Amino acid sequence: MFNSLSDRLTATFKNLRGKGRLTEADVDATVREIRRALLDADVAVPVVREFTGRVRERALGAEVSGALNPSQQIVKIVNEELVEILGGETRRIRLAKSGPTIIMLAGLQGAGKTTLAGKLSKWLKSQGHSPMLVACDLQRPNAVTQLQIVGQRAKVPVFAPHPGATYTELEHPAGDPVEVARAGVEEARQKLHDVVIVDTAGRLGVDADMMEQARQIRRAIVPNEVLFVIDSMIGQDAVNTALAFDEGVNFTGIVLSKLDGDARGGAALSVASVTGKPVMFASTGEGLDDFELFHPDRMASRILDMGDVLTLIEQAEKSWDKDEAARMAKKFADQEDFTLDDFLAQMQQIRNMGSMKKMLMMMPGAQNIRQQLEQFDEREIDRVEAIVRSMTPHERVAPKIINGSRRARIARGSGVHVSEVNGLLERFAQAQKMMKKMAQGGMPGMPGMPGLPGAGGGARKNAKSAPKKKAKSGNPAKAAQERKDAEARRANAAKALPTGAAFGQQAGDFDPSQLNLPKGFDKFLGK
Repeated sequence: MFNSLSDRLTATFKNLRGKGRLTEADVDATVREIRRALLDADVAVPVVREFTGRVRERALGAEVSGALNPSQQIVKIVNEELVEILGGETRRIRLAKSGPTIIMLAGLQGAGKTTLAGKLSKWLKSQGHSPMLVACDLQRPNAVTQLQIVGQRAKVPVFAPHPGATYTELEHPAGDPVEVARAGVEEARQKLHDVVIVDTAGRLGVDADMMEQARQIRRAIVPNEVLFVIDSMIGQDAVNTALAFDEGVNFTGIVLSKLDGDARGGAALSVASVTGKPVMFASTGEGLDDFELFHPDRMASRILDMGDVLTLIEQAEKSWDKDEAARMAKKFADQEDFTLDDFLAQMQQIRNMGSMKKMLMMMPGAQNIRQQLEQFDEREIDRVEAIVRSMTPHERVAPKIINGSRRARIARGSGVHVSEVNGLLERFAQAQKMMKKMAQGGMPGMPGMPGLPGAGGGARKNAKSAPKKKAKSGNPAKAAQERKDAEARRANAAKALPTGAAFGQQAGDFDPSQLNLPKGFDKFLGK
């Protein structure tokens, strides 16, 4: 959503790097670029004017002139001001002290209220609540049916005593949405649901009749929260729409839908600042799980390409299987081999976290590799899983037995080329080696060095992995000279060592090649 704005701001801040002191001209140029970036992102003009004014005032103040790194201080100021116009702090649902908490949804038709009702109900259910949906959109054909399907997918009950309008009765729809809302709240109270989500009809612009209907529903049910659902892609018109709904139903919070779209995202930066109402939730995709609590500080970090690691950690904790993690930890502790079954389990854990693109875009500096991320094919994980599942149980445990004919069979079974099977097995072999070194307390990429814990996992266990000695020359005269030089080096080494049981043997018998040194150290020692 904020890719264009993020790119512009990042490029602006790059021009400040390396400057030990910022002049007024530097600040003015930076503020001018920020103003252009915000206007290009469809942020409302009054919001842009107020935002850049505060940034310029603070940038010319003592907090920047006395800073050790003025450019980073400018970024800090812009980050803090972005947090401020996005609402300042995270706002959560205010729960009722007694009886069910009533949440009313309002917004333009097509903003995604019905789908969002299902997302919100599923999110509340994951928080330990018992929500119920009430279908009060009797104007739009099949709106009630859509809510019932969404509720079924979210495994949340739906109160829908009236089927709603059909295409034959658009001008004179039957049913009273105010009575349905009132009856729905009573039904929730009797069945002990602690949250009621009322889905109301959308409007085609500023519709006086429909706005009056929303007022009547609000007066009838007295909701604890009235959430205004706004399409993040509508641009400059977001401010006028928000002001009209605020005047009509006096909403208490904002929900941004379609935040995963390719629009410029000005609505998110404008509505909260103009209306003074906080953004509470954001819909980030088409799935019911693509819904999150809105954190102004984290969103500001995403816009400035500083990442959103906290949200990434929360998603991982929510979807990560603790039993599977404990099993893998025990396997590492026991130094058991990492198998393709374990590899498949780890892949499934990653899949449960959601879209790889979205997760990687939350990492700091992700804007620099955005093009590569956009080209990343999410189905690659499916292909890898298909390859592993095409193997027999024994092949997954002992991949070394997978010869050419087996690879051809696996490729046919998974619908890929043999080269992709070969690539996967090569990557797995590398991962297996790394896991083994980590399990032994070593560091990947460092050969084992005896007596240095953590530097490579201890001494090698057999002679096959020991460093090879230098091959003897086939020339008798040269071979004799090599033996003579080796004896001289051993004699010099013996003089440098004290007599006794150093290294478990007499000093005169010491041979550096008997130490389990990494490959290449024999040349370093002159052996």
